[in-house]
Amino acid sequence: MADARHDALLRTDAYRYDLRPELIAQTPAEPADASRLMVVGAGPPEHKRFTDFPSLLRKGDVLVINETRVVRARLHGVREPGGGAAEVFLLRPSAGGPFSFEEREWLALVKPGRRLRRGAMVRFGDDAHAAIVDVHADGERTVRFESDVPLETLLERYGTVPLPPYVGSGDRARDERYQTIFARVAGSVAAPTASLHFTPRVLDHVRDRGVEIVPLVLDVGLGTFKPMDTQCIDDHVMHAERFAIPQASVTAINAAKAEGRRVIVAGTTAMRAVEAAASDDGRVKPCTGDTDLFIRPGYRFHIADALLTNFHLPASTLLVLVTVFGGYERIMAAYQRAIAERYRFYSFGDAMFVHAGGEA
Repeated sequence: MADARHDALLRTDAYRYDLRPELIAQTPAEPADASRLMVVGAGPPEHKRFTDFPSLLRKGDVLVINETRVVRARLHGVREPGGGAAEVFLLRPSAGGPFSFEEREWLALVKPGRRLRRGAMVRFGDDAHAAIVDVHADGERTVRFESDVPLETLLERYGTVPLPPYVGSGDRARDERYQTIFARVAGSVAAPTASLHFTPRVLDHVRDRGVEIVPLVLDVGLGTFKPMDTQCIDDHVMHAERFAIPQASVTAINAAKAEGRRVIVAGTTAMRAVEAAASDDGRVKPCTGDTDLFIRPGYRFHIADALLTNFHLPASTLLVLVTVFGGYERIMAAYQRAIAERYRFYSFGDAMFVHAGGEA
């Protein structure tokens, strides 16, 4: 029976649910900490506001946050030859390593793909262009910027923040609301949305409770937001994402685990980074590198005692992660309760505080 249940949870269809379009948040809460917060534990879900989040924490807790910053990675130009509109969506440096404005060659998604083959050019204004130098089997392109205009200047002039398609286009004000209060290190193409709810007053109350806030960086890319389009989740291929955990954060996390204090992780991206750096003995180590970790049924968590997260898209790897951490039946029931209670979903939506309760 256990094997049959495990097999059922490997079906992508197990992570689908119906959501009315009006429950997809088009704008963030105003102020950000006015969003709703569902607390999911052993009993029935509790309904709170994000301003209540500090009250869920204890003295000695460690709160792990992702301080990545979303870049204006969606570049708008004109294709050559042809003269039509073109888009180059930068993903990561083609040579690997962290995001850097000094890099000139990138892996990217492009539109229109059928016209931007090897040898095509995309022009940005009158003084900058990029060449398509390779086409990969998964549809990505290797793009090389061949002008002297600094990449940072190009992104500022011709780039936009890649807001999710379900919230529509952005402007400067909306772009800034898609940055978390922790955003410091440029490199992501999507926000770690669990942290969009934090405000200075919430952080003050968190610190007042004796909670230590420790940072890491995971550059959110295709590995996070690419949907599963296979029948079995084991057949889904995760794209690697760059992450780094500094020594000071490692020391704080390991001390908390050794002393029986809780580690609270803000967001599925921070969770992937912490788990990618974890050892079987329940400790983390300083890490800088790439991770393609896919947390799915059968995975045993090493570090977190609770997870702060948003409500995720159906058939997404993020929803799989949350169900493994919190327990499949418990999380899927909480989603149905959230729909009934008209919570707001996805990037600009409401949040969940989930206590560990999944099954290995």
